[in-house]
Amino acid sequence: VQLVESGGGSVQSGGSLRLSCTVSGYIASSNCIGWFRQTPGPEREGVATIFVDGDSYYSGSVEGRFTISQENGRRTVYLQMNNLRPEDSGIYYCAASRHCRGGFPLQPYWGQGTQVTVS
Repeated sequence: VQLVESGGGSVQSGGSLRLSCTVSGYIASSNCIGWFRQTPGPEREGVATIFVDGDSYYSGSVEGRFTISQENGRRTVYLQMNNLRPEDSGIYYCAASRHCRGGFPLQPYWGQGTQVTVS
């Protein structure tokens, strides 16, 4: 499975961005595809996940502001981010895995990341 993100950038607080993740390879093995972000800190934080059955899951810090969606049989996964805050800044990674834990992909394949800066 290969993942390529796009759509990051700089925006003012309260603004919006939409990230895209293009998924190639054997997608049938990816029961959950999601987004993580890396802020200054040791670990990547799970943000949102879309499951093979179409259900979705969000971290508490973004629920109600971010929406994850998919098209083309999950070959493209989007993260619509509204009402952005400075604390949403970071590198956003697309991730896909056969297994999920805590609502997010477990030991996933990773994309290269895309920078989001909110000022």
